[in-house]
Parts: sequence; C-alpha cells; structure tokens
Amino acid sequence: MVTLSKQISFCAVAGILLLGMAPLANGQSVGLPAPRLLTTMPMGAKVGTEVEVAITGEHLEDVGELMFSHPGIKAKQKSDAKGNLVPNQYVVKVAPDCPAGLYETRVMTRLGVSSSRIFSVGTLTELVPSKANTSLQSAMELPLDCVCNGTISERSIDYYTFQAKKGQRLIIDCASRGIDSKLNATVIVADGLGRDLLVERRGGALDFLVPGDGKYVIKIHELTFKGGNAFYYRLGLWEQKTGTPVVRQPLTSTVNSFSWPPTGLGDQAKGAETEPNNDGAHAMRIALPCDISGRFYPAADVDFFEFEAKKGEQWWIEVASERLGNATDPSILVQHVTRGEKGAPDKLNDVLELVDIISPVKVSSNGYAYDGPPFNPGSSDIIGKLLIKEDGIHRLQITDLFGGTRSEKGNIYRLVIRKAEPDFALVAWAMHMELRNGDRNALSKPIALRGGSTIALEVVAFRRDGFDGEIELAMEGLPPGVTAQGLKIPSGKSSGMVLVSARTDAPKGFSGASIVARAMIANKEVRRPCRLASVAWPIPDSWGEIPSPRLLADVPVSVSGVDLAPLTLTPKTPMMEAKMGEKLAIPLIHQSRSDFSGDKIQMKVVGAGFENAPGFEISLKANSSQAVLDLAALKIQPGDYHVSFIGGAVVKYRHNPELITSAEATTKKLDLEVKSLEKEVIKVANDAKSAPMAKKEQMATAVAVVNARMKAASNALNASKEQLKRATDAALPRDIADIVVSEPVLIRVKPMVKK
Repeated sequence: MVTLSKQISFCAVAGILLLGMAPLANGQSVGLPAPRLLTTMPMGAKVGTEVEVAITGEHLEDVGELMFSHPGIKAKQKSDAKGNLVPNQYVVKVAPDCPAGLYETRVMTRLGVSSSRIFSVGTLTELVPSKANTSLQSAMELPLDCVCNGTISERSIDYYTFQAKKGQRLIIDCASRGIDSKLNATVIVADGLGRDLLVERRGGALDFLVPGDGKYVIKIHELTFKGGNAFYYRLGLWEQKTGTPVVRQPLTSTVNSFSWPPTGLGDQAKGAETEPNNDGAHAMRIALPCDISGRFYPAADVDFFEFEAKKGEQWWIEVASERLGNATDPSILVQHVTRGEKGAPDKLNDVLELVDIISPVKVSSNGYAYDGPPFNPGSSDIIGKLLIKEDGIHRLQITDLFGGTRSEKGNIYRLVIRKAEPDFALVAWAMHMELRNGDRNALSKPIALRGGSTIALEVVAFRRDGFDGEIELAMEGLPPGVTAQGLKIPSGKSSGMVLVSARTDAPKGFSGASIVARAMIANKEVRRPCRLASVAWPIPDSWGEIPSPRLLADVPVSVSGVDLAPLTLTPKTPMMEAKMGEKLAIPLIHQSRSDFSGDKIQMKVVGAGFENAPGFEISLKANSSQAVLDLAALKIQPGDYHVSFIGGAVVKYRHNPELITSAEATTKKLDLEVKSLEKEVIKVANDAKSAPMAKKEQMATAVAVVNARMKAASNALNASKEQLKRATDAALPRDIADIVVSEPVLIRVKPMVKK
C-alpha cells in the first residue's frame, strides 16, 4: 500500500511561488485564454448515420475542423443553401463499422485544439426534442429503444411519455454527469396522469416492470432545479429481458480508475462468489492465488472466504469496486482460524485489515480545490500485503463500509489475491494553480501551446506490489516544433513531471501524442502508458462549484502558430556540467512579449533531487538571470538530471491584438466604399430627376440598385466598426495570473576529483 510518508507533489509549487506575486483583486482571472468546447447538441449519434451537430464554447476563434478520437467519426462544416459555411454547425457522419462507445470531440481554433466533450455512439434511435416539453400537456412521446438528447432549463421539468404493455421490463437510464454534464438528474416514472411510481435521484438507472397496459410518463429535473446549456442529458429507454443484469449507457471513467486493472489481468474474473457466504459458518472455500467476482448485495452484505496458507507466505490483495464505477467503499478483514474442538466456537485472530488506497500525492480537501488540485488518484478500493504468520486456515471477509442502506445489484467487486507482481500505473494532468487571495481554480487545460511556451504536466505513479524503482517519463508523437522532456519519478517517490515546449517559430499543428514511462522491474525494462486527466468544466473559482475531473481517451497536442507566450525562459545552453559538491550557475535568457504586474517573480526548481533547492527571484525588466544550485547542500550524486524552473506571474494580457489591425483595414476600406457610394447615390438621384420620361423607369431601377448597394455597404461598415470595437475591447490589457515554466536543462554531475 502507498503510504503517506512517500507522498510528494509538484502540485503545490504554483501555490508556493505565487506568494511572491503582486496582490490580486477578487475575481482575478486565472490562466491565459484557452479554447474550450463546452456543448454539442446532440451529444451522440447512431452507428452508420449522419447527424447535424451545433457547438458552443469559449475562445473558439477561427473555428475549423471538428475532430473525434475515433477515425470512424468524421465531420464537415455545414453549408447553407448558398454554399456559405454556417458558424459552429457541423454534419457528423458515423461509419457503420464504428464501435459503440464514448469518444472525445474537439475543435481546432486559432489558439489550437480545444478541450473535449464526450460524443456517444450507440445502436439505438437518436432523438432531439423539437419543441419545449416542460409540462405534461407538451410531453414528447418516445418510442421504445431510443435515446433522446435534451437540456434542462432552470427551475423546470422535462416531460416524456411512452406506451408500454403489462409485464414488460423497461430500463430508463439518464446519462448526465458521466457524459460531462453538470446535471444531477432526478428521474421519475409516473402513470399516465403524472402520478409518481418510481424515482431515482442518485444517477442510477430505473428498472421498471410495467404494471399494466397504457401510457406512462418520464419526468426529469435537476436535483436542485438548476438548468442551462451545461445541464444536458441523454435519456435512454429500452426493453430488457427479465433476469439479465441492467445494461447502462457508457459513462466516462473517474481519475482514480487509472490504476485498474493490473497488467495482464483478464477482462473477466476466473471465479465468482457462491451464495450463501454471509457468515463464517458458510464461508466460501477458495485456493490461492485467486481472482473472484462478487456483489455487495443486498444491503449490509458481508461475504466470507476461507483459504489455507503457510507461515512466511506473502500475498498481495487487491479489490476493485469504486474503480469500476460504483459508489462503494470496500473493507477487508483477514483472520487466522483455529477450529474449535467438540463443537466449541472457532478462535479468530485478526491478521490484517485493509481499507482505502491513499492518494500518492496531496489533493484537495472535501472534493474542492481548496489546498491542492481537484484530481484524486487515490481510491476507496483496496491494495495491501498479507504476510502469513501462522500455518492454517485464514478467513477473509469483505463488505461495503457504507452499504448498510445501499441495495444495488450493480455494486460489483473483483477480489484478486496474488503473489507479488511489482508494477506501476500512471496518470497526468496539467499543473494546478492556487492563488494567494483565496481563488481556487479547476480549469480544463488542453495542451494547446503558444509559440515559446512550456506546459507542465504533473505525473502521478500508483505503485503496485512493492515496486519502488525510479520511473523515466517521456512523450511521443508530438507535432513539428514541439518537444517534451520527462522529469523522472525517483525511487520511492510518487510524482514527476513532463514538460511540453513549443519553439517560438513552431508552425500551426496538431497530433495525437502519448505519454509513456519506462522502469526496470526484475532486471527487465518495462514500458507503461500514462493516462491524461482533465476537469469536465472550467471552474475559475471552485469555492462555489465542485470540480468534476475525469480521464481522457487520448493525449492531443497542438500549436497555435500565431499566438506567442508572454514570457519565454530558456537556459542559455541545453546542458550544463559540474562536479559533485560544486555550486552551479545556470544562465537563463528572458524573451518578454508583454507587460506584467510587478517587476519580479519568484521561481522554484523542480526535478528529481532538486526540489529542496531554495527559491530565487528573476527580474521581469531584465533580459537574463541565473539560477544557482548548491550541489553539496542538495547532496546531488553523479549522474544526469533534467530540471526546470517554475513560477507564477500576472501578465497584462492583450488578446489577439492582430485582429485590431485587420478590423481597422477592413473598416477603412468599407468607409472609402461608403463615401464613394454616397457620391454615386447623389449623382444617380440627380440623373433620375433630369431624365426624360421615357427613361424614368430605367433610372428608378438604377436608383434602387445603387441605394441597395449603399445600404449593404453601410451595414457592412457598421458591422466592421462593431467588430473593431469588440477587438479593441478584447485587446485591452487584462491582468491574468498564470504559471511560468522554463524550458528544461540537463545537468551532468561528475564525480569529485580526488587530490
């Protein structure tokens, strides 16, 4: 089990460094503008069909291609009857051989690739309400075997009706939080008059046995009656055979599920619990190693297993349940059993008790980003070592700690007991910022690079079965002009970094990348992938809203090609050498492209072995600075080390000032055109007045034509002036707090020369 003593996190670096920044006003903007896709409507499509999709988002400028994480889903911008592109609307086509499931949707913009939204591909008929259905009288009728894409309005209820026959088993499943929605759905099945029959308030599916022929009603509302574009859902209604497990719509994976399954474990357990096994007298006999599936059902269920083991044996026990998407909290107690003689009760000695998997790094408290990032790689599942101290029978009991009131057939678990198989799993996320004035942000941060920028990804390792070695990090499949450097996870630690940098002249580009790790296990190099996590919605200040992080299906990387970083910090040379015990001065080159609030920022050294180096200041008015590292004080041993320097600054950011120049040129051109047309209007009007009667009709037509041209030009001029005003307002300097990351430098430490 990962222990607190081994916890280390780079996530607090930004919070520490920003203490040196100028005081920030309430409501301080956090993070430079990033393109974010917020909604798609509809949120899915049926295999082999075509559907029109409308999108919304923030900082979606110069919107281009709508992309998906599966090649079987293609999109093209919608055109109107005249062939003009319709803003923010696409025609999406799903190939007949595209597997059903969840996929990421993103759009290319001026600033690069956007954050993602879930797009569901299924086999049922897809519907969208054609009008408001916020009353029983305006309810939308649904056929069986369909999915309806809807959005809840504030303080309202959506109504649907369907026809059913007595004895039918119907599943009513409302997907919301698991498809990036903010909706905490309450779903009600009612009779034809709207009287409630069955209610689900916890995000589960309704398993409805139809009591009689006739019409039934489905009502959906947000738990606290919130609403808006962010509160969307996919309502599924289908018939299912009696006696079969409830099948739900696919949902996204929580961040902590990155650590499951262990490498090489099959999709299905090799065995299953056999009921009754709810007390010691009926414990199910098993042989080690084992891989068993079970259920925390009914409420307060406790499952017992017994096995033989010999003194000195070591076994690793792992349980997955929460990481399978269930609201469960497994607990295990292992006891040594001494059989009672002549009917006497068995004697039980506690050997091991296992509960939660503690997060390898410090995370935010109570689900909020108050004192750390909102990403929690820990779990209420279980992993731990069982050391057998005495020969004989051992009894294992497993239960859901909070299952006393839960009676969910779907609350399954998987129990694996194995010999040690040392390994690791990885998850990464964009570095979190914590500001001095109390703002706490949880922003969706696409890897959309500005020229000359470096983005820091924190990487967290889940160590399994005693693996304690160092882990080398890397990134592959990057677009042209982009490089990445891993700051390794040292032996015994749980956190490292990957730094992704774009050259100042990097061209606009995009690629699907991958984060990978290498380590030596049993004298053999192993390679493991790293999942990327993000929050579903950008939350500038999570005092008022709980972030909702999840795992992404891929690792997209893009470069703007037009926008540049406000400040680029580059080591003068990519590699520095020093002897063990020396002080090393690393020159840094500053390339500033913006004004800042304050004239200096506090920097921190990051990289394996260098975290304890004292912080230092750099001047924002200077073109260079240096970081001095005392290798003796840091006790750095000979070897190669990659380090970087991280701080926080408040930049006076001007958004897309180039648009002002373009808008000014357009406005000037249109202004000249309008002035020219004004003269032409006067001339044609005078000609019409003096024209002979035979040409009056012809001249009237000419007047109408030139007046129409004048009106069109005037409208275009007014629109251009409005665009110029918007561009000017947007480009006004705004104080935005952001993380500043230098490009990495390789430090080669050589052995001390003996005299």
